[in-house]
Amino acid sequence: MNVEAPVQTVPESAWFKSSYSSGEGGECVEVAACLGTVRIRDSKDQAGPVLSVAPARWAAFVGFAAQG
Repeated sequence: MNVEAPVQTVPESAWFKSSYSSGEGGECVEVAACLGTVRIRDSKDQAGPVLSVAPARWAAFVGFAAQG
């Protein structure tokens, strides 16, 4: 049997969408900074799955993405 820790509920007010995202849909993600983790979800499917990563890993990804 596998036992998993419950996922922390993230209030809607904690989610942030990039200012580069348009209001027309498209490929957008939302991010919420939580205690010890960064949560990432599809902005078009807010009830869908949420990816959790360490803050340092998220910072590395953002840095890499900013390089173009």
